[in-house]
Amino acid sequence: MHKRMGEAVARVARKVNDTVENKTDSLDLANCKLMTFPVGIYKAMRSVTEGIRRISLANNELKSVTSRFVTTFSQLTELNLAGNYLHRLPEEITSLRHLRAIDLSRNRFRRFPEPLATVPALETIDLEENEIAEVPTDKLASMALLRSLNLRANPVGPEVRLLVRPLVPFDLLLSPEEPIPKA
Repeated sequence: MHKRMGEAVARVARKVNDTVENKTDSLDLANCKLMTFPVGIYKAMRSVTEGIRRISLANNELKSVTSRFVTTFSQLTELNLAGNYLHRLPEEITSLRHLRAIDLSRNRFRRFPEPLATVPALETIDLEENEIAEVPTDKLASMALLRSLNLRANPVGPEVRLLVRPLVPFDLLLSPEEPIPKA
């Protein structure tokens, strides 16, 4: 077990060093078995955080995203948090002025993460395979740049199915309705 943990830590360190040394605009820490975002990464990436535009933390074991993460990587345009155990986002997510796409599919959201409704540049929200039943339709309708909202495989209520163009200016992706069983 310790060997596997050591290998996982080494893999994360290699990916972080790669990003810093090559001054790339993305950090890919997908499939690293992370339970939290390692605090040491903030220090290791201090010189390049302003240049990071894309981060993938997909398929880890994250239960939360901290406000420090959001404020440190303030220039993000894409954030992939798919396949974790998230059920909420920090309020600070609203400070990501450049965020265009966020993938929160396969998490544990029971409610639509409302702070997303005030992220000004957001174009794509993927919430497929969560446990979302209610959606703040009024707030979504006011999101000027939103182009696509994926709510497939969520137990959304019937009022969400009424949100069709031209009422909302974005593509709303839902699972087909289950047929009502006959008595």
